[in-house]
Amino acid sequence: MADANKKTKVLIIGSGPAGYTAAVYASRAMLDPILVQGVQPGGQLTITTEVENWPGDSEVQGPALMERMLAHAEAVGTEIISDHITALDLSKRPFTATGDRGTTYSADSVILATGAQAKWLGLPSEEKYQGFGVSACATCDGFFYRGKEVAVIGGGNTAVEEALFLTNFASKVTLIHRRDSLRAEKILQDRLFKNPKVEIIWDHVIDEVLGEGGEGAPLGVTGLRIAHRDSGESRDLSVHGVFVAIGHAPSSELVKDQLETHHGGYVVVKPGTTATEIPGVFAAGDVTDHVYRQAVTSAGMGCMAALEAERFLSEQEAAEDTAVAAE
Repeated sequence: MADANKKTKVLIIGSGPAGYTAAVYASRAMLDPILVQGVQPGGQLTITTEVENWPGDSEVQGPALMERMLAHAEAVGTEIISDHITALDLSKRPFTATGDRGTTYSADSVILATGAQAKWLGLPSEEKYQGFGVSACATCDGFFYRGKEVAVIGGGNTAVEEALFLTNFASKVTLIHRRDSLRAEKILQDRLFKNPKVEIIWDHVIDEVLGEGGEGAPLGVTGLRIAHRDSGESRDLSVHGVFVAIGHAPSSELVKDQLETHHGGYVVVKPGTTATEIPGVFAAGDVTDHVYRQAVTSAGMGCMAALEAERFLSEQEAAEDTAVAAE
């Protein structure tokens, strides 16, 4: 049974590259941090296969990289807890957080490293078939579409990476983008354009996910109804799987009413730092980064957050000692 209350100098919420890096630095500073992993331990890299831009590894599997980060954080003394923070009170120090297992965490400083989550199109039919042919994770579900035709929605790095990955399984991958050009990195675009299994449909949006089943019968996707962005002319595509890859939204729900946010919910930090408007509260990684959103930049911010938390705590301790000496 988990302890009802836990106290720490540094509470790290989130377990992606930002969270684990913050944990390593905070542990090495002898701050005895607690890291709460959240609902997706390891973050987005756990649903990524080949990572080709992590320094020191020309290619590494995303889950393996996160397992190494976890082991590193544990090795230097971080207390890692499998829990999900459902409430966070930043109104006074020590800050308090509540886990969904009933544990209360009391912390002198907080590093918010909650990352981001996949965005959805918002269609009723999309929601209906989620898990039954509609997915936001090709590496999770691509295997189920071996020899079948699938569609990917989006035009950025994520969409192109998902499409390329799916060519390992699917007989055909149709990438549908609402614009007439992709936003993905050029090297990824080149790979996509050269792949014989890929077809790109430009200037189209999704009207409806088509499927069968319900009322006791198993659900399944049978196609997509797409419409031209300008003319509105619609047509149906026959596909068995639909992978939505239109970006991510920051997981800032815990602090949206307590910290300033911008660009759709990303936590605002002071320029050149990870410090938020509340002293002692820091934000690192994708929850604050609407520009780069890379594993390596998230790790860098995790380092910054731990160093800034250490400095903050040292200043607080010095101020308290001065106050005691003056009495």
